[in-house]
Amino acid sequence: MTRVTILLTGLLLLPAEPVSARQGSFAVEHVDRVFAEWMGDETPGCAVGVERHGRPVLSRAYGMADLEHGIHNTPETIFEAGSVSKQFTAAAVALLALDGRLTFNDDVRRYVPELPDYGPTITIRHLLTHTSGLRDWGSVAEIGGWSRSMRTHTHDHVIDILSRQRGLNFEPGSEYSYSNSGYNLLAVIVDRVSGMPFAEFSRTRIFEPLGLEHTQWRDDYRRIVRHRSSAYMTRSGQWVIDRPIENVYGNGGLLTTVGDLLAWSAALEAGDLGGPELVRMMHERGVLNDGRTIDYASGLVVGALDDMAEISHTGATAGYRAFLARYPEQQVSVAVLCNAANVNPGRVGRSVSRVVFGLEEEATPLQAPAGAAPRSVIARETLQSLVGDYYSPDVEATFTVAIEGDDLVLRRRPAARIVLVPRGGDLFSAGQLGRVQFIRDDAGSVTQLSVQQARVYDMRFERVR
Repeated sequence: MTRVTILLTGLLLLPAEPVSARQGSFAVEHVDRVFAEWMGDETPGCAVGVERHGRPVLSRAYGMADLEHGIHNTPETIFEAGSVSKQFTAAAVALLALDGRLTFNDDVRRYVPELPDYGPTITIRHLLTHTSGLRDWGSVAEIGGWSRSMRTHTHDHVIDILSRQRGLNFEPGSEYSYSNSGYNLLAVIVDRVSGMPFAEFSRTRIFEPLGLEHTQWRDDYRRIVRHRSSAYMTRSGQWVIDRPIENVYGNGGLLTTVGDLLAWSAALEAGDLGGPELVRMMHERGVLNDGRTIDYASGLVVGALDDMAEISHTGATAGYRAFLARYPEQQVSVAVLCNAANVNPGRVGRSVSRVVFGLEEEATPLQAPAGAAPRSVIARETLQSLVGDYYSPDVEATFTVAIEGDDLVLRRRPAARIVLVPRGGDLFSAGQLGRVQFIRDDAGSVTQLSVQQARVYDMRFERVR
C-alpha cells in the first residue's frame, strides 16, 4: 500500500434505494482529485464529509494534522470552523428569543450599553445580518498596528475598541457589510442575558442535546484539545504555523469535526433544535431599509449552486479554512475543514458538491497577470502639503506621513513603513492598509486623513502637526 493510499483514509457508503441522477453514486477518486494539492506527509490538508438523506456517504481526510510530529489528518481530526461558527452563535441567540429573554428587534445597547449612541437604533437583527454599520473591530485593531495575529484579544478588547468608534460605516439597515463585530457582540449578549458564559450556554443548549461530542468554543486558545490539528500558511515556499492566539469567539473559534458539522446540518434541517420556529428564524434573510432582501440570514447564506437551493457558509481564521453547505431539495450536506491557508474554502467545497451531484466544474476565467498599476505623477509641492502627523482616538494610533526619496510614505509605530501610491488627486493605495484619502478644508489645507477598507469605510485621523 502506498503512502498516498494510507493518507486517503475514509469510508464510502452508497444508498441502497433507487435515486435520481442528481442523487446517484459518485466516484470517490473524483473527490480525491479536488484535494490532490494537499496529499502526502509534507503538507497540511483537509477532512471532508458528505451526507445524503441523513446517512454518511463519504468521510475522508488528506495531508497532515501536525507537520512537526508527523500526525495525519483523519475524518475525526478537530479543526477550527472560522465563520461557519456564526450559525451556532445565531442559534444561541434564537434559543434565547424562543425562551422569551430577548427579541431580534431589541436595541443592542439594552444589553451592551458600552456602545456609543449613534442616533438610529442598532438591533440584534442588524447584528445577525451584518447590516448594523458597525466597523469590524479586527480591522480597526489592524489599522492601529495590532492585528488579530499579533495580540491575544478578548471580548473586553472588542468592547473597548467598539466603544471608541465615533461613527458607523453606514446607517443601520441601509447596507450589508460583513463585520465580525456583530457576532462577537452576540456572544457577549448571550453571556449577559443567560447569566452563564457563552461557551457553557452553547454546550448545554446546543452541543450536548444534539450529540456534538467533538465540538467546543476556543474560548481559551491555550487549552489542550486532543486530536486538534495545527494550522499553517506558506512563507517563502515553506509551511509555517498559523494558529489563532486570541480568546475571541462567536464570530469564529468553533472547534469541531466534519462529522459534527454534518450532524448539526441535519439537526438544523429537521428542526431538532428549537423546532420549526428556530429553523424559520435562522433562515429568514435580512431586509434593508429600502425593502431589498439580501442573501444573508442568521449566520447562513441563502443562495444557489446552479439551479439548486444552497444554504451555506465559508470560514477562515488564521490558517484554518471551512465550508458547510446544505442542499435541502436533494437532502445532501457537504462539510470541509482544512488546516492550510492556501485552501479556497468556497471553491473547494463547491467542487466537492459538484462531484456529488455529477455537475461539470465551473471554468475558471483566464485573467491577465497582475501587474503594478501605473503610478500617477504628483508634484513634489503637492506631496509636501500632505506631510505631517495624524491621530485617531478611534484607533488610538498616530500615522506619520513623510517624503522619503521619491516616495510618500506612512509610518506607524513600532516599525511599519507603507509606501503611498498615487491614484489621482489626494487618493493613494496603501497596501494592506487599504486606501488613504487626504481631506482638505475649504481653504485647501489638509486637515484629515481617511483610511478606507471593505469593513471600515472611513476611519478619520486628525492632522495634529
